[in-house]
Amino acid sequence: MKISAKKIGKFILLFLTLAVVTILLLAWYGYRVGDTYQSASNTSELAPTGLGSSNLVNESVLERGAYLVKLGDCMACHTARGGASFAGGRIMQSEFGQFITPNITPDKQTGIGSWTAEDFWNAMHNGQGKDGRLLYPAFPFPNYTHVTRTDADAMFAYLQTQAPVTQKNASHQLGFPYSLRGTLAIWRAFYFEPGVLPAQSSQSLEWNRGAYLVRGLGHCSACHSSRNSLGANRGSDDFSGGEMAGLLWYAPSFTAKEELNLSVTTTDIAQLLQHGVNASSSVNGPMAEVVKESLQYLTDQDAQAIASYLHALPQQKQNTPDMFDQALARSSVSKEQMQDIMLRGETIYRAQCIDCHGKQGEGKTGIYPALIGNRSIQMPNISNAVRVILAGGFSPATRANPRPYSMPPFAPFLDDTEVALVLTYIRNAWGNQGSVIGASEINPYRTAALD
Repeated sequence: MKISAKKIGKFILLFLTLAVVTILLLAWYGYRVGDTYQSASNTSELAPTGLGSSNLVNESVLERGAYLVKLGDCMACHTARGGASFAGGRIMQSEFGQFITPNITPDKQTGIGSWTAEDFWNAMHNGQGKDGRLLYPAFPFPNYTHVTRTDADAMFAYLQTQAPVTQKNASHQLGFPYSLRGTLAIWRAFYFEPGVLPAQSSQSLEWNRGAYLVRGLGHCSACHSSRNSLGANRGSDDFSGGEMAGLLWYAPSFTAKEELNLSVTTTDIAQLLQHGVNASSSVNGPMAEVVKESLQYLTDQDAQAIASYLHALPQQKQNTPDMFDQALARSSVSKEQMQDIMLRGETIYRAQCIDCHGKQGEGKTGIYPALIGNRSIQMPNISNAVRVILAGGFSPATRANPRPYSMPPFAPFLDDTEVALVLTYIRNAWGNQGSVIGASEINPYRTAALD
């Protein structure tokens, strides 16, 4: 049976019409979801320990707002390097192009000086600007939607006390079709639902406070999660780990035991968050900036609450086959070749690394991280390890650790082959278990490491 060209044309037209109608309905639905205001009852809110909870714009509210703005790391993103605080202009790289953060000073023409508390709440909770435009999720409203109304009002009150800066917002530089803001309605229909986190009655107040900070203001899943081709993850509790687009850093998973050790004590976790270092670990790269600009200001109670929540997350069991056999299985080298790699890598290690990290990779407690048993060195993603070797490791200066020790960059001294050899050695010495690294895997990071 033959189908005429006319019938085929009608079928295609019908299909396209249905497709357009479906897209319009999704867009309408996405807009309606974002247009819904929700307020949290005061009884469900978990205010910062030791800070006031009054709704009056008084000193305690401003103190609370200042604290919350720090926890949200607002200034870090909304301040260009060398620019005025909160005046925007910082470029945020992504796989979709460049996002440029807006001015959130109380300037009436170019900032948020003409906004109301309701406008600010709508942006935080629903991801919509004052003019009703849908905001890109580069602004982590899928996390900030969990922030309570009282906390949002305190943040707004504090921001309104800052010095107004007249600085026009630059347009994002995004590729097609991501530059079409109307497509955000479709994205929201699939991936966003506003809502304050309900308290879990089966958990402690400390755990609930930690969940609120980690999933809400802390927006940890914005970095520590994998994303699909449209930039969406599985929600504010998705901690599956992910590449940081445009930065060539990797935010490790909270739930993969081979990537991040959360089985240490909650005191150790809290210390790492507040100080940038603890007895066995230190933070580098983008996380160092987060600690410096935000987490070091955590109250002890909130640091402990976050640690309690993270410590309670389910972690996958680690598979631990023989380390030498595992390295061979993940590579195409023979046993003899592996032995040669380890010998050459050890020679470089003894010449360049042993003074700080020790003969057995034991490091120096609270100063130089141990390499033996260090999961960040052994995990399949090598981004962080390579970048630290090439560009150096610089822990943040914090109130509790104002003069941190650092690691010099080795990019000027080691070529790609030498970096691959010493990294493979470290990943497989002293009982460590990691794959063999080739020189070709190092080179993409060399230019990035010097940025």
